[in-house]
Amino acid sequence: MPDTILTINAGSSSIKFALFAIGASGVLERSARGEVERLTTEPSLVISGRDGKVVEKKEWGRESPGFEPILRTVIERIEAHQGGDNLIAVGHRIVHGGSTHVRPERITPDVLADLDRLVPLAPLHQKYNLDPVRVLVSLRPGLPQIACFDTAFHATMAPVAYRYALPPEFEAEGIRKYGFHGLSYEYVAERLREIAPSLAEGRVIVAHLGNGASLAAIHGGRGVDTTMGFTALDGLVMGTRCGSIDPGVLLYLEQQRGMSAADVYDLLYRRSGLLGMSGVASDMRTLLASEEPRAREAVELFVHRIAGKIGEMAASLGGLDGLVFTAGIGERSADIREMVCAKLGWLGAEIDPVANERHAPVIARPGSRIDIRVVPTDEELMIARHTLKLA
Repeated sequence: MPDTILTINAGSSSIKFALFAIGASGVLERSARGEVERLTTEPSLVISGRDGKVVEKKEWGRESPGFEPILRTVIERIEAHQGGDNLIAVGHRIVHGGSTHVRPERITPDVLADLDRLVPLAPLHQKYNLDPVRVLVSLRPGLPQIACFDTAFHATMAPVAYRYALPPEFEAEGIRKYGFHGLSYEYVAERLREIAPSLAEGRVIVAHLGNGASLAAIHGGRGVDTTMGFTALDGLVMGTRCGSIDPGVLLYLEQQRGMSAADVYDLLYRRSGLLGMSGVASDMRTLLASEEPRAREAVELFVHRIAGKIGEMAASLGGLDGLVFTAGIGERSADIREMVCAKLGWLGAEIDPVANERHAPVIARPGSRIDIRVVPTDEELMIARHTLKLA
């Protein structure tokens, strides 16, 4: 049996994972993938094989046994699936690396302690990203674990792009723009080198549109600017996050409405965005199908913000050669792509409605001044590549 690498992307309510076999020439082939859903309520595990067919299922019922027993089951089932003890390393998606962890690295006790200190910067993600690391230290103490950071891709931004207009002591404390979705942007940048080398060397905006959404300005494969900032709250409208907001609103909520920091936290992270505006759902498919006026208004604001921020990113790049849509909404919603591009005529964007409806790789109309593409992202493969290099 070939050696394998496991990738883990853990959140507060789910664990997504994938198993990659390492070929003779170092080529990675996904041999299994799976997910544990509803971690804290009614956990259920599904593992699919190389062909996409379900090979393992397990449900724990209404009483969750806890994170460690569930992860132990995942590891045991994965090892049983691969037919031997060939797992050589585990790669983890870690949302925040701060200003010092700017490339993938092997996790040591010191690295783990340092990443713990970043939990307040990504409260919805960081703690849950690190939980599997600790469990695996006890389950498989000799197994190398690699941290792959969502912030690392944006480490090439110039100070003018990542600084806030605050006194310098705050930047010294780490208050600056970091950006996220970096593993997705890194994969798309590498994929462009394979399918469109000349575009990959040019000025590109990648729109990572999903429940979490952001844009990245990329020049020659390097990050120049991005919409997310100190946390993953900034920038575009998201599923349950509001995106850019006047800081004065937050002062008003605390001073005039008497909201506590916990209340504001809950509002901004869980009760805003598409869900908060529409009162219907955070899922774009549901909103597009809804006849509720508030659902339509939420979609319109989502598109409006994307188009406006594309203008901002184009200014950072000094022009634009291509626009790439990726992630769940970006890859699958022809309606959203059409609505966004309809607002970008001033940039020379012309979309081919037939190609767009087919989700074709190239959706620009012949004669469009900018290339417009749909490139499926693969963060799991990106993590596996980094893990293979460092294991």
